[in-house]
Amino acid sequence: MTARLADIAAQAGVSEATVSRVLNGKPGVASTTRESVLAALDVLGYERPVKLRRRSAGLVGLITPELENPIFPALAQVIGQALTRQGYTPVLATQTPGGSTEDELTEMLVDRGVSGIIFVSGLHADTTADMQRYEKLRAQGVPFVLVDGFSPQVRAPFISPDDRAAMQLAVTHLVSLGHTRIGLALGPRRFVPVLRKIEGFVRAVGDQLGLDEQHIESELVQHSLYTLEGGQAAASALMDRGCTAVVCASDMMALGAIRAARQRGLEVPDDVSVVGFDDSPLIAFTDPPLTTVRKPVPAMGQAAVRTLLEEIGGTPAPHSEFVFMPELVVRGSTAAGPLHASP
Repeated sequence: MTARLADIAAQAGVSEATVSRVLNGKPGVASTTRESVLAALDVLGYERPVKLRRRSAGLVGLITPELENPIFPALAQVIGQALTRQGYTPVLATQTPGGSTEDELTEMLVDRGVSGIIFVSGLHADTTADMQRYEKLRAQGVPFVLVDGFSPQVRAPFISPDDRAAMQLAVTHLVSLGHTRIGLALGPRRFVPVLRKIEGFVRAVGDQLGLDEQHIESELVQHSLYTLEGGQAAASALMDRGCTAVVCASDMMALGAIRAARQRGLEVPDDVSVVGFDDSPLIAFTDPPLTTVRKPVPAMGQAAVRTLLEEIGGTPAPHSEFVFMPELVVRGSTAAGPLHASP
């Protein structure tokens, strides 16, 4: 116990006697000093005494479509930490194939009396889904925020990356390297982020390479699944059509595109360049390190929490879309196009 007191005292920059007073709930300690000691406990991994633990301000649900794509755990971590800092307890609810649907998870969270819900890449992103489910939730008095997707039919705050700008960044980079045959591999067309990426890609390729919209959409855009296997299939189809560079709508798809190139005996980036999207954790350590468009996850996660807490507090933000700029991260999976490579 003495060793533990010494550790906490050193971390907090106070005496052991002060630590003892705080832990035993004794008076005569300044509130800032008390907070420093409690923070030291947290940093060192010690549990706070029961009587000193914060009471949760309430539960907040976080619904994600899956956790296999590392971008979802990354976003969940940012949101969870931001909620915890504000005194709320995050409850992560994940859809699984053959398991609970978004509606079932929502009902479960509402039954447990959550203060609000954050939906990530949910049915709000699906143009074929019935948006009345969100109006019903609003009628129940449950505040919510929607991340990655948009519907004008839903009165709620939306948090999104600028998907069109992301494609502009990727295409501009590849054109600057001399690529003139650039393909786009992405998920099913019914999703709003997919439609926006296509818009941005078609505009960028049209403006920079002078190709017409119909040709771009029919020859250079390939739909598949948001998985490694989906990226492999889409990239393979695009390479069949002569693409020397492939922009992918997720890092997982980009890893599949690299696999597709290697199966053909091609080298990335010497023969084929690949660009991902998200900048998921660990993606900098792939072989080769992946050039990607970084989704602003920390800013988006913190904005989602801030916006939800304003809704909960009765001072709601405008029911509109907050759009965050992505950033191109150039690593080792892109290089000069074959005709522009040095002999």
